[in-house]
Amino acid sequence: MSDVAKTIIAAKESKGMTWEAIGEAVGMSPVWTTSACMGMNSMPEDKAKALCDVLGLDADICTALQKYPTKTWDQSVPQDPLIYRLYEIVGVYGETLKEVIQEKFGDGIMSAIDFSMEVEKEENPKGDRVVITMNGKFLPYKAW
Repeated sequence: MSDVAKTIIAAKESKGMTWEAIGEAVGMSPVWTTSACMGMNSMPEDKAKALCDVLGLDADICTALQKYPTKTWDQSVPQDPLIYRLYEIVGVYGETLKEVIQEKFGDGIMSAIDFSMEVEKEENPKGDRVVITMNGKFLPYKAW
């Protein structure tokens, strides 16, 4: 985790704020806001300033949030159980999703650029459920 992300998380915790509340204060979804704070998306200047205002962070953090990220991550198998389960889902269902998506849409991919994601809690008597909705534009491969 970057020093910027650590600083943001420390400020979030010291203020007792949730990602939901921070996203609302910034005017963006909590998933996107968190991703930008973790260094995976760049924030427009107004959103970076709003985040720094709400968390009491200095101009260096505001500037860092606006930089275009190099989206890299550890390529080893994740050790954190929650992240590992998402990795496992893609490992088990990735080929299935590819087949089903391409059967419905044709030869192409789901955009992670023109994309949104929501995380919801669904109460259930058998145990609460995590509902992750990913919504990406379909991008067909071109032939030339």
